[in-house]
Amino acid sequence: MQNTPVTMSSLFSAPGLYARFENCVADFAKRLLDVIAAALGLLLLSPLFLALGILIKRDSPGPVFYWGRRVGRHGREFRILKFRTMREEPASYAGPPITGRDDPRITPLGQWLRDTKLNELPQLWNVLMGEMSLVGPRPEAPEIVRTWSPAVREEILSVRPGITSPASVLYRDEEKRLSSGRVIDDYLENILPDKLRLDQLYVRHHSLLTDLDTLFWTFVVLIPRLGSRHISEGWLFGGPLTRLSRRYLNWLVTDFVISLFGIGLTGFLWRLSGPLDIGLDRAVSLAIVLAFLFSLFNTLLGLRAVSWAHLAADDVLRLFVSCALVTVTVIGIELVYHPHIFPPVRFMSAAGLVVLFGFIAVRYRLRLVTGLASRWITIRNSTFGAPERVLVVGAGEGSEFATWLLQRREFKRIYQIVGIVDDDPSKHGMRYEGLKVLGTTNDIPELVKRHDVGVIFHAVTSPVEEDQKRILALCRKTGLRVVMLSEVLDLLRRQLTKPAPAADESSHAALALQAAEEKAFV
Repeated sequence: MQNTPVTMSSLFSAPGLYARFENCVADFAKRLLDVIAAALGLLLLSPLFLALGILIKRDSPGPVFYWGRRVGRHGREFRILKFRTMREEPASYAGPPITGRDDPRITPLGQWLRDTKLNELPQLWNVLMGEMSLVGPRPEAPEIVRTWSPAVREEILSVRPGITSPASVLYRDEEKRLSSGRVIDDYLENILPDKLRLDQLYVRHHSLLTDLDTLFWTFVVLIPRLGSRHISEGWLFGGPLTRLSRRYLNWLVTDFVISLFGIGLTGFLWRLSGPLDIGLDRAVSLAIVLAFLFSLFNTLLGLRAVSWAHLAADDVLRLFVSCALVTVTVIGIELVYHPHIFPPVRFMSAAGLVVLFGFIAVRYRLRLVTGLASRWITIRNSTFGAPERVLVVGAGEGSEFATWLLQRREFKRIYQIVGIVDDDPSKHGMRYEGLKVLGTTNDIPELVKRHDVGVIFHAVTSPVEEDQKRILALCRKTGLRVVMLSEVLDLLRRQLTKPAPAADESSHAALALQAAEEKAFV
């Protein structure tokens, strides 16, 4: 039986039981919000509906509502409900399904309803019936959906269409952008591709918080003075509610729990050597103070904008600084105000260290998990597989690039770095990027035999010419493939410094780069 390779994607990207449960909970919460909001909206807005119905009947003959064919979830057609904004005559139905500037079919009252988006309110009925949602990709007519590619159609129609969406917020003035002469062509060429891209982004990244942000922006753009302002996609998909929750409230609650646990653990250990009675209320108050101060200093040090799954070394250093500032602040309050508001200074110092490690462990948890998983995969491959062994020449920035490249998902199952060689004696036995310096360049032939090396990665970016010739001669004696980092960097440098090539030259360059990659890694 063939073993299925274990990869990072299979460990963390494949939908498991927990992911399915989380999706079911999110769908239930979204549907519950839709039903409650739609029912309350129809009840509270019924007087407005009555008033608008009377105005529509007085404005032009015809029905109050318009029922239009739209494509919903999983491709099922439904009838969308709107206030009628066009004249009830054959020309209105014979024209294109998209309206542009100065469309003669639209009544004066209808134009006002469209500008204020009041004509969309009856869609609350579609939401209540389960055909639509408050937030989701705007439903399109069947003839427009047929122009989508199958992959795009499947992805966008996997969720319920919505009354509003990020795309409809950004294209709130869609009718003004379309010329009345070629409405359909203009829409399909200039607006629809970007709207589909935004709808795909919504499907991939939507959540209850992002839906609330979309509703927030929908109301904001209806305000006359604010509606003309541009909203960036970053703020649209990660608006104020999402950022407040993910960057502040979530971490505030998490830090409170860590602080409470750290104080409790420190108090338990403290009582093993002497008396201490701070009480639960005092411990909770202290945890709240620590969490608030830590959130404050994290904000001042710019740590709220850090993705903790991809943090840098200076982010950890700033985390230490933040914890130190919190501890010093609490100790300062303890020394200035008497009688004791907080526990003794020694206790606070010990608790500060425990809480610090708790903060780091929680924020570094993804790195720890992925690091352990990567280590397991490496061990498994070395036991059950036969990856090509690579020896890196040079410990420095070049070796960092080589390590980063060869440990990517697509190369990790194929290549295994055994170590580094470098002619600096002070580096021997040291570890760089988790790899040990095994010896000097003169040891390359011996190391190749000892570790069964199959590829040599020359990662010295600026070697002396004599050393370059000597190292290359040693590498060629082994008869192995040698990947030159300097050639890769020179190719990139030429591409960045030269003017953009013509179409034919660009294709030739791409083919040359692909050939170089195949020669180096295949």
